[in-house]
Amino acid sequence: MNAYFKRQLVDYVEYHRDPRNCAMHVFGIAFLFLAAVLPLSLWPVQLFAVSISVATIMVLPVLVYWLLLDAGLGAAIVCAAVLLLATATMIVNHASVATVWTISVLLIVAGVIFQVVGHRVFERRQPALMDNPTHLLLGPMFVMAKLFIALGFRHDLALVIERDPQQAPSSSLSPAQRHGESLSRS
Repeated sequence: MNAYFKRQLVDYVEYHRDPRNCAMHVFGIAFLFLAAVLPLSLWPVQLFAVSISVATIMVLPVLVYWLLLDAGLGAAIVCAAVLLLATATMIVNHASVATVWTISVLLIVAGVIFQVVGHRVFERRQPALMDNPTHLLLGPMFVMAKLFIALGFRHDLALVIERDPQQAPSSSLSPAQRHGESLSRS
């Protein structure tokens, strides 16, 4: 785990304390990813005599980003992405263009509902990406990290994700939180 990823994860975790919200994210993130790649899977591209979709080309940069943040989690996400891209390909091969777009819209609606309910109902706060747009790309890493921890792997991630927020070092707090903390000590 690189230092940048650890800092981002510490901040992201503060928005995802409730296990029900985390469960909602598993479905919401998968639905939104599939919704994004599904229409792009309609357009095949010949690359070195191999037919691939625009979806595969568009996903590669973010997969590389995730691998750079954490090789283990990134590799697991690559596997999940391959499954979701294969699912998109199966849908595209068996459905009309209108059906593909309908499924995409329904997946977006369902994915957003899962995210909004998770944050508004269970966390009682706005999603992390509202304060930091880069958190949009941390969601899959967080979900995969939670899975690794649940399976008994990656104790280093467990220390970051499962630490008690009351025990948070003040260096991980935002400037406004540190200011409030210093005022409460006065």
